[in-house]
Amino acid sequence: MPQIEFFFDLSSPWTRLAFENIQPIAQETGATLVWRPFLVGGVFNAVNETVYQMRADMESPRYRNSWVWLKEWASLANVPMNFPSAFHPLKSVAAMRCCCVLEDQQADLFRFTNAAFEAYFGDQRNLDDTDVLISVADSAGFDGRALVAKSQEQETKNRLRAHTDEAIERGAFGSPTLFLDGSRMYFGNDQLPLVRQALLQG
Repeated sequence: MPQIEFFFDLSSPWTRLAFENIQPIAQETGATLVWRPFLVGGVFNAVNETVYQMRADMESPRYRNSWVWLKEWASLANVPMNFPSAFHPLKSVAAMRCCCVLEDQQADLFRFTNAAFEAYFGDQRNLDDTDVLISVADSAGFDGRALVAKSQEQETKNRLRAHTDEAIERGAFGSPTLFLDGSRMYFGNDQLPLVRQALLQG
C-alpha cells in the first residue's frame, strides 16, 4: 500500500486546503496518509528566506493576486477561508508542539489538526494564545490543559525540531510538503493532481 507523508504547519492557508484535498485522493488510491507536523518558519529561515521578501512588498502583483487565487481554490474545495486575519502571519510553534504530542496517535492528531484549522482559518482565532489552544483542544475532545502542558516538555520541543530538520534535509522548502513512499517529493495544494497521477500510475 502506498504511503503519503504530509509535512504540515497549521499557519499555512495552502496547507489548510491541501489537508482537505489530499483526503479523497488517498481514499481513491488506497494510499495511507501519515500526518507529519513541522515548523515551516524554521524551513523558511534555513532554505527559503524569499518568503519574507515577498511579504515585505504587500502591494506586489504576486502578493495581491495570491489572496484572490487562495479564495478561488477554497471555493473549489468547498473550504471556508476567512483569511487573512489580524493574527497573520501566525507564530505557530505552540500549536505545532501540540500536534507533535498527538502524532503517535494519528487519528487524534487528525482530529486536533482539523479543529485547529477551522479555528484559525474559519473563526480567525489566534492559535498562538494558550487559552485558545486549550479551548480548541477541548472542543476536539481532548484535555486541553494537559495537552498544552505536555507540549511544553523538552521531549516535545526536540521532536518538532527534529521533524523540521528532517524535512529540510529531504528537500522541503515550504508547507505542505508531501513524500510518496519516502522519496518522491511534491509541494503545495496545486500539485495534488500530480500526487494523484503518481499514485494511480503506481
